[in-house]
Amino acid sequence: MTILHYQQQGSGSDLILIHGLLGSLENLNMVAKPLSLQYKVTNVDVRNHGASPHIDDMNYESLAKDIIDTMDALDITQASILGHSMGGKIAMQVALQYPHRINKLIIADIAPVAYPPHHEKIFAGLNAIELDNIANRKEADATLSAYVPEPGIRQFLLRNLTKQRDHFIFKCNLAFLTHRYAQIMAAYQGNEQFSGQTLFIKGGESQYITSDHRETINRLFPNAKAKIIQGAGHWLHAEKTTAFNKIVGDFLEKND
Repeated sequence: MTILHYQQQGSGSDLILIHGLLGSLENLNMVAKPLSLQYKVTNVDVRNHGASPHIDDMNYESLAKDIIDTMDALDITQASILGHSMGGKIAMQVALQYPHRINKLIIADIAPVAYPPHHEKIFAGLNAIELDNIANRKEADATLSAYVPEPGIRQFLLRNLTKQRDHFIFKCNLAFLTHRYAQIMAAYQGNEQFSGQTLFIKGGESQYITSDHRETINRLFPNAKAKIIQGAGHWLHAEKTTAFNKIVGDFLEKND
């Protein structure tokens, strides 16, 4: 049984938020805070991320079980669930394996398909940071910049750095995530369906969900609907927070 690190706020029906690869529960705070005015929001760190346990396995069946174990520990019988990117794949796996535990399902910019590897430079850059030899984040950023040119992405990645006593460590389990990267990119492997209300939210500028994925989505989630946020990329909840939160809120409030 794996209990994930979590933060809870608000009251009402339960809503669980799951972040993406190399993130933490902090990434969805801009979603959690406004939704906590109407719902009891549980924001989790996925295993090998943030303050959650380090376990050398990133199989989606295990990641889904982590969510169920955490729900059981918190006496949550049923919840709606929202996941972004890798967190969306986890959310889909939970709904497909444990449909009776899920009320509504919200997936932010990801499909239940295999993706080609595309984080190699990020992992190479993070692994190139010599933790015992850096004095501050600026030095870590200088190393990472040779691999990741975008300052915003580097800023996000370096949130994983924290100081412990007199040296820096990664909060995420970088070695395991690097080693288990193929599991994270994998497609859903089962044949189950989730017939509950499901919403896919796509960034208009993102290619993570394409028309080629429609058949797989409809087969696994026959009651799925879709919304597109124009002008947003993969980080749609951060880029267009107001629009994203309104779409999520409206979907959760509807009874049909």
